[in-house]
Amino acid sequence: MTPDEPLQLPGYQFDPPPPDAPDAEPDGLPSVPRPVNWNLLTSDQAAFEWVELDRWVNWLRRTYGLGPSIIPPLWHRHPELVWELSALHLHWLCAYDEQQNGSAPFGWHRDFAEARERLHDWVAACGSRLDRDRATRQTSWPGEDAAPAIAETPIHDRAADFRTFVVEDVARRRAVEDAFIASTADPPR
Repeated sequence: MTPDEPLQLPGYQFDPPPPDAPDAEPDGLPSVPRPVNWNLLTSDQAAFEWVELDRWVNWLRRTYGLGPSIIPPLWHRHPELVWELSALHLHWLCAYDEQQNGSAPFGWHRDFAEARERLHDWVAACGSRLDRDRATRQTSWPGEDAAPAIAETPIHDRAADFRTFVVEDVARRRAVEDAFIASTADPPR
């Protein structure tokens, strides 16, 4: 896969974003900014939200010249970064809404400065870098099994990794949905 190749998910055709446009709005999907609870998204919602967040994160890192110590290539594999970037995206959407007051973007930039510090701290803690990544280390509490050893893996193609990650996440969510629907079906008589 090339970075310019659209993400293919069953029922979706997402084109790559232009470099200067963070938020393209596909027809029929929500346009009102709202918080994203990644724990509760359906497979369809997750497919949409992953692509939108990725578009915005790419715009953000290019616009503000953010290096991998703030936003590493595999940010999507680190929940602490996903939650922070998702909240920052929502804040940006609301701050730049046409019905917002004129000082809202200034507040976003103030909060963005604080968010960059948190992102930097989390990237340092997880050890993700420009050319390699590892899962965020977990500490085992007394009485728990020891956390598994974590190995670094090289990053060869960020865009391909993102596509694979999203397809797997959507498939996992869809399997849960399908299992739930199957469990509620009437048994054959």
